[in-house]
Formats: sequence, C-alpha cells, structure tokens
Amino acid sequence: MTDPVLGDLAPQEVRVRFPPSPTGFLHVGNARSALFNWAFARHYGGTLVLRIEDTDLVRNTPEGYASVLDSLRWLGIDWDEGPEVGGPFGPYLQSERFDIYRDVAARLKAAGSAYDCFCAGEEVEARRKASGSKVQGYDGFCRELSAEQREAFETDGRAPVLRLRMPDAPITFDDLVRGEVTFQPENVPDFALVRANGDPLYTLVNPVDDAMMGITHVLRGEDLLSSTPRQVALYGALEEIGIGTGAPRFGHLPIVMGEGNKRLSKRDRGSGLADYVEGGYLPEGVLNYLALLGWGIAADRDVFTMAEMAEAFDIRRVNPNPARFDLKKLDAINAAHMRMLPLDEITHRALPFLKKAGVVGDPMSPSDAQLLELAMPLVAERISKLSEVPQMLGFLFTDEVQYDEDDVAKLLDDEGRRVVAAARDALTGVGPWTTAVIEDALRAKLVDELGLKPRNAFGPVRVAITGRRISPPLFESLELLGRDASLARLVAVLG
Repeated sequence: MTDPVLGDLAPQEVRVRFPPSPTGFLHVGNARSALFNWAFARHYGGTLVLRIEDTDLVRNTPEGYASVLDSLRWLGIDWDEGPEVGGPFGPYLQSERFDIYRDVAARLKAAGSAYDCFCAGEEVEARRKASGSKVQGYDGFCRELSAEQREAFETDGRAPVLRLRMPDAPITFDDLVRGEVTFQPENVPDFALVRANGDPLYTLVNPVDDAMMGITHVLRGEDLLSSTPRQVALYGALEEIGIGTGAPRFGHLPIVMGEGNKRLSKRDRGSGLADYVEGGYLPEGVLNYLALLGWGIAADRDVFTMAEMAEAFDIRRVNPNPARFDLKKLDAINAAHMRMLPLDEITHRALPFLKKAGVVGDPMSPSDAQLLELAMPLVAERISKLSEVPQMLGFLFTDEVQYDEDDVAKLLDDEGRRVVAAARDALTGVGPWTTAVIEDALRAKLVDELGLKPRNAFGPVRVAITGRRISPPLFESLELLGRDASLARLVAVLG
C-alpha cells in the first residue's frame, strides 16, 4: 500500500529544504517553517537542506547571512546539507548558481517550454481594458510571434523577458495540509522566469534548485500557495529537459496571525526572532510554542521537547486554519521549560544577561560567583525568562539600589516607613544573621507585636531592601545581603 505522505519513497529518501533570504534575523513565520521542515526530516530519518536565497543582491548583506545562521543555531535547528556543511548538490547559495540558471533558461527556451516576451506592462493592461477581460496577468500575446513581429520588437530596441508557457488544462495537486487543490488555467497566466536584463527571478531559481537538489517535499507558508501551480508546471517542464523527476509533494502551513486578526508581518512588534533572543526566552520554549502554531503533540498536552516532536510529527495533523500568535501563551510555555532546566544550566544561561546589565563583571569575580551560586536557587522557580534574573538579583550585587518609583510610592508612604523603622529596630543586634533568626525577629515585631498582616508587614521591608515589591524571598535575601548592608538600606530609606 502506497504511503499517503511518502508515496513510493523510503523514509530515509525524504529531502526537504529551508530557503531563507539573508536579510537579518528570522521572522517568526520563517522560524516556524524551519522547525516543521526539521521535524519532518528528523521524523523520517531524511535530509534537511539549508539553501540561501540571496539573488537580491541589493537587500542581502553579509550581516544578514550571518544572522540567519545564528538564528538557526540559537534555535538548535541543524541542517544536513548547506552552508558550512557542504553536500553533493552545492553550491547552496543561489548567488553562486547564476550560470546554472542561465543554462536552464536557455534549455527551457530551446525546448519550447519558455518564450521571449517583449510586452510592456502598460501594453498588457491596455489590451485587457480594450477587450473587457477581467482576468489579471499576462494575456499570452507573445506566445506565437512571427519572425517579422520579433524582428520589429528587436529593431525597436526592446529586451525580452522569458516566460513559461503554462498548460491550458487545470492544475491539481494533493496538498498534505489542505487536501486536493485545483487552479483553473485562466487564473494562472504565463509568468516571467528571467528579467529583461538577464537576471533570473525567484519563480525560476526556486523550482530549479528543488529539482536539482532532489527535494521530495516542500513545507512552506500558505501565503505561497498561489505560486504553487506555476511551480508545478515548471517542475514538469524541467523534467522534460532531464532535470528532476517532477513536482515534489507540497504542504502549505497555516498563516500566523498577529493582533487584530491580521497576518503577523515583519513590522509587527514581536515578529522577529531577535526579540525573543534578546528578551531572555529559551530556544526550547520558543520552538515548543512555534510548533503549536498549527500542530500539537496531543489534545491535552502543550509542553514537549523537540525530540518528542520529531518522533510524533505527522504533517497530515497540521491544522490548515490560521494560527494566532499569543505572547502570554509563549510566556507560559517558556516558563515551563525554565522549570525543566537544572539549576546550574539556568545559571549558565542567565550569566550573559547579568553581565550585559552590569550586575556582575566580565569576567566574574570569585566573590560574585559565590554569591550568584547562593542566590540563584531563590529565583529559579520564580522567573519565566532569563532577562528577569538581573532585575531579581541585581540588588545583591550593588551598594546603590535602583528603586522602582511606583513601588516606593505604594509601599513606602508614611505608614510603610513606620513599618521599616520597626523592622530596623527588630533587626538591630540580632544574631546570628541567618534566615531563621531574621524571620523570627521580623515576625515577632511586625506581626505579633504590631498586629500587621504579613503582606503589610513585609512589603515595605522588601522594597527598602531590594528596590521592588517583587523579589526573591525576603528573609533569605536579607541573609545573603548581610547584616551591615541590610541595616544600612533600612536606615537610608528612613532618611
């Protein structure tokens, strides 16, 4: 029985590709496509090809190229063929394949599958209006030019584009996500493959590379669905001249929606992967959440590892409906992955954020290292992002506390200052300076003697000591900070 996804292929013969443009850090939608292709390849034991689509020499930069690779490395998405890895179908940068594209274009033209078109865009539009046609796109005017017409255009100095001769019959393909899809010929006119200046277009280079690199499955965003019939026709034309074996199987992934139920664009806040790298998210958390944008490992389970995703991934279970990007859910998923990390790993990953914020030095001193080792257990279960660590622990590593103005206004009013004064009195002369002794002294004074509720008793003290009302546990923080520094801060708040 033929496999509905693999057809007659053996699992290890699966070849998918991720073809980003090197214009900077990946967009969330691109990262999701990279993940699904990675999971598909790993599920079957096949091959993931990384191909850099850098034919737009104006927009693409070396920095953008490096950012794409850095994005994939940060995510932990590895590729089997491509830049820095090599492979039998290189080069894997399209800018290094222009001679290949020129040769293929010439062969398509010689075979009659493509033809020169001398029409200007305004001429096509004028003919459409004159005929009353409502069909957009090219009208096939140059499909069957006579020698005299061609000579006249050339004498006029017109440089032609090269167009593919589309079939006159409907184009139907079985999409792995959306089922059978059909495009009528009137909706898919002949399209340009090569510009008048000889530069190849995306419409040519993408299918040519797929065919030459033996790509068996193409998983990509739904926004590219309308271009698929053109590519299916081109794969067929390429096969006729001995390139490739026809069209790969397609699976078009659901659109990622942002705020206001609009497609998440590069201009939207939070659409770029760099935002999450800098924001202290874990790559495991981001990948887990991206997987949920159209797929799920089980109806009652949202948190899983990438190894578990690869084992369970089935492209047929991808939901074709638009997926909404929900930052709160991402935060929750990321927090769950924080809880899965060992304490020393959280410390290791938080260290760059602590250094960047100036909380600890670079390199870190032995005394700061010792203090950090003692302090991290206090916050490891309280943070959802690595970027929160400097805010939570910064007060321990400085003599000048950064006070949150709102928290000061709310908790260090006249009543709050009276509480702080009582805390100072309770802690003066306390010994030994340990968590248990500190807690006993403060509870006896503020709760038992003054009759304050714990929230009202310890909130002002917390702000006085840490600068914020949200902090590590108070009594442990006082012990780590030390007797002299703690009392000094209580006194300083009181003026």
